[in-house]
Amino acid sequence: MKQVTLERMTRERRGWSLARQLLVLQVIIVGFLVVAGAALAYLDVADRTEDSTRDEVVAVALTIADSPAVVDAVEATDPSAILQPFTNRVLHDTGIDFVTIMDPTGKRYTHPDPARIGEKFLGHIDQALAGRVFTETYTGTLGPSIRAVVPIRDDERVVGLVSVGITLDAIAGQVRDRLLGLVLVALATLAVGMTCIYLVSRRLARQTHGLGAAELNRRLEYHEAILHTVREGLLLVDQAGRVTLCNDGARELLDLGDDVEGRALTELGLPSEMVASMAANRTTRDEIHLTERRVLVVTCSPVRSGNHAHGTVVTLRDHTDLQALTGELDSVRGFAESLRSQAHEAANRLHTVVSLVELGRYGEAVEFATAELALAQQLTDRVVDAVSEPVLAALLLGKAAEANERGAELVITPETEIDDAVLGGTLAPRDVVTILGNLIDNALDAALEGGNAPKVFVTARAEAGELLLRVEDTGKGLSAGEVAFDRGWSTKADGRGLGLALVRQAVRRGGGTIEVSHGERGAVFTARLPTALVKS
Repeated sequence: MKQVTLERMTRERRGWSLARQLLVLQVIIVGFLVVAGAALAYLDVADRTEDSTRDEVVAVALTIADSPAVVDAVEATDPSAILQPFTNRVLHDTGIDFVTIMDPTGKRYTHPDPARIGEKFLGHIDQALAGRVFTETYTGTLGPSIRAVVPIRDDERVVGLVSVGITLDAIAGQVRDRLLGLVLVALATLAVGMTCIYLVSRRLARQTHGLGAAELNRRLEYHEAILHTVREGLLLVDQAGRVTLCNDGARELLDLGDDVEGRALTELGLPSEMVASMAANRTTRDEIHLTERRVLVVTCSPVRSGNHAHGTVVTLRDHTDLQALTGELDSVRGFAESLRSQAHEAANRLHTVVSLVELGRYGEAVEFATAELALAQQLTDRVVDAVSEPVLAALLLGKAAEANERGAELVITPETEIDDAVLGGTLAPRDVVTILGNLIDNALDAALEGGNAPKVFVTARAEAGELLLRVEDTGKGLSAGEVAFDRGWSTKADGRGLGLALVRQAVRRGGGTIEVSHGERGAVFTARLPTALVKS
């Protein structure tokens, strides 16, 4: 109860809601239109009734004036005795209020009130005496009336006059009879209009949540401000797969232009896997997708109202830097694991040397120690001599130790040669580490699955204006139709592969190319990066 009261007080402070304002405004407009229409219709009915009344009295008057019996009666000795019964029948049959037949001087021969016979006609007769038919509104013995005055001719001579009229009270009665139907129609129209307005207002109130126009405007401004200032990308996709809303963050993350809204997802040049994940009515959470330059975390949620689906809300988060840091952390972990393994191996060898010394076999102890040092130093010297760039040298030494621990051999080919001036500048060393590190990891997995004597051959050198990175393994190679660089491809067939997709992204970001082929021993991955983009 307190919550309801608080909401009511809040709404009262806010003023009328938009729905209520529109309701009142529409009621006023519809009410005004109905009243104005009814008034105009009433005036039109009154005008039409008056016009029809004039036509009626003229027609009756002309009919009487043209009757030969009337002409003969006017010239008879006692016109009233003949004409009064005649006019009474006319009044009874036509509904006319009065028919007055008179001589040219205006003396009445007939009248609805017999006591008025012989008196002077109240009205104008000059135009009728001149042979013209005219109508007028005049107040006579029966009150105001619309009357027609018509001459009675015997050949060309005017021998009498006929005046036929209907009182204004009778006309008003006709208008009132028509007005009742008009009022009923107006009330029905008003009722239907008010009902429709009420239903529309209820629907509008539900859709606007009872908010006023000012508050709706503020919320829209806040919505626009928040939408275009958040760093995360936001897309609204309708049921047909068309973008209905795209904020600035989404345009930046997806490298889109300003003409995104209204276009289909398939027209935006996005990766097919990302487009498929944004399909209508599909829910996805924190999926990793790669574009040409970024690693994005995509979350999709359908928008529903009851059982009706309206589309999909897509949120995008930039995972590029985090993915790079994760790769570097994995490399550091690999180095640490290699150091741990080497420390463990060195401890074992040291115990062996100590044991030989304790046994007094000094020569064999020296021979064993120097042999192990020579093997380790040989690999280190080979890597350092060929690769003077410290980051790549450390990577290769770490991967060599990892390969040795896993029972494989990492072979640095004789043509490998990179000095420390090659890396830096536009292409960061960590991108080269991403490319070479993931290729070696993938090659190690493939070589270990391939069978006996697993080996990985690594070539890295600068030639012909480009940096060449080649990794070959002794595995089974790729099957026909396999697309190794697609997100989700993995030699382990678990559908979670991301390394080679990151390799392709890093190569494209550096303006290079990468290809895969079948060598003499297994799969061969070759990446080429222009040295114009890898200069200090």
